[in-house]
Amino acid sequence: MKIIYLGTPEFAVKPLESLIKSKHEVVAVVTQPDRPVGRKGIITPPPVKVVAEKNNIPVYQFEKIRTDGIESLKSLNADAMVTCAYGQILSEEVLNICPYGVYNIHASLLPKYRGAAPIQYAIICGEKTTGITFMKTDVGLDTGDIVKQYPLDILPDETFGALSERLSMLGAEKVAEVMTEIETGNACPVKQNDEFMSVVKTIKNEDCIIDFARNSEAVKNLINGLSPAPCAYTFLNGKRYKFYNASLSDGSGNAGEVICADKKLILACGEGAVEIRSLQEEGGKVMDAKSFLLGRKLKVGDVFKV
Repeated sequence: MKIIYLGTPEFAVKPLESLIKSKHEVVAVVTQPDRPVGRKGIITPPPVKVVAEKNNIPVYQFEKIRTDGIESLKSLNADAMVTCAYGQILSEEVLNICPYGVYNIHASLLPKYRGAAPIQYAIICGEKTTGITFMKTDVGLDTGDIVKQYPLDILPDETFGALSERLSMLGAEKVAEVMTEIETGNACPVKQNDEFMSVVKTIKNEDCIIDFARNSEAVKNLINGLSPAPCAYTFLNGKRYKFYNASLSDGSGNAGEVICADKKLILACGEGAVEIRSLQEEGGKVMDAKSFLLGRKLKVGDVFKV
């Protein structure tokens, strides 16, 4: 099967590499334009572009695929498209270019967590299981028929970054097999049950503020679900602190209060407490809590708050 692959971030790399190694032929890669990255604004290619060029696969970077990409994609005479965290909405005209259609690798068990941040919200909402859904894309937001689903348990205190990597690997393990089933007519797509539907919004800066008045489970899940980016944060003495990993702990106190600052950093919540395992002080680097506490004047009774 001749496939056009649409993807952009690191999450989309492993499935692309898997397709390249399979019996299917990746005839082109479509990804977002190069963008400025970091404080210095260095123009950087998307990870998927780097892999495509390494494998001598033509790369297209349309500012707007629905207006700029139609004729170029038609000329490739591909059988199907596979999308994975591409970052642009496809029009009906794009969806109809290939005879087999377009199939998306979505990082949740649809119809739960349709939208832009399914991995983050699975952790934030305290799910114990998530997974990968292969879906035939239609004009709705992640509303297409389900071709295959593969569940994956969320590990205790797992961060967004770690879970994202495992889900990417799962998608990579299955993508060639699923596309073969589609090609041979053995796939049996089923409609989503909208009764169990949920849609998650794009995460904004205000969503990253830690509210220590909430219970410890909710605080822990927010911290881990936003790590390593965009990262949950709070303030102490006018400085912003980003928290990168947390676990549940014993103890109580006022919301945001430091109740242990001796080798471990433990903060009280509205109910229960959390241990902060890694963090970053404004202007500093990311450190584990034990190293962070050495030589710093952080003491029991200090209160983190917004």
